[in-house]
Amino acid sequence: MSINLAEAVKLKSVITKKIQERTFAVNQLTHVIIEKGEQPKRPDYTLEMLEAELKQLRYDSRKLDSLIYRANIDNLIVFKDEEMPIVEAIELASQLRAEAALCKSLGSEEKEAFYHNSGEAILYRVALYDPMTYRNRANELEKEAHRLSNLINAKNYQVEIEFDDSNYF
Repeated sequence: MSINLAEAVKLKSVITKKIQERTFAVNQLTHVIIEKGEQPKRPDYTLEMLEAELKQLRYDSRKLDSLIYRANIDNLIVFKDEEMPIVEAIELASQLRAEAALCKSLGSEEKEAFYHNSGEAILYRVALYDPMTYRNRANELEKEAHRLSNLINAKNYQVEIEFDDSNYF
C-alpha cells in the first residue's frame, strides 16, 4: 500500500502522539491505589498489551522516518531555476524565513531617533542603512519562502511511498 509524502508526514505526527499517549497509559496502568489488605483489580488491558503496542508504534515510526527521509533526498524541486532535493528546499525555506525576520527587524527601525540627553549633548541613534530597503527585502523574502513552501507542499502530494497506514486510518 502506498501513501503520498504529505500523508506520511501527517501520519508520523499521529504515530508520535500515539507513542506519547501509550507511554502515559503505561504509567497509569502500572500502579493502583488500594486500602491495606485489599487485592488490586487487574485491568483488562494489560501492561504486556501496551508494551506490544508501543513496540509496533516505535517500529512504524522508525520505518516511516526512513521512508520520509529517503523520499526527501531522492525527489527534486526546481526553485528559481535551481534543482534541489526536497530536504534542501525545506532548509532553504527555513533560511528564507529567518532572513526575512532579520530584514523585518532591521526594517522596523527608524533612520534616526532620539537616543539620550546627557546634559549639554543630545544624542541620536542613526541607522547606517536604509530601513525601507530592508522592509522591502523582508517582503520579497517572505514571498519567496511562501512560493518555495507551496512547491514543497505540491511535491509532497505527488511523491508516493510504500507504507501500510491501515492501522492508523
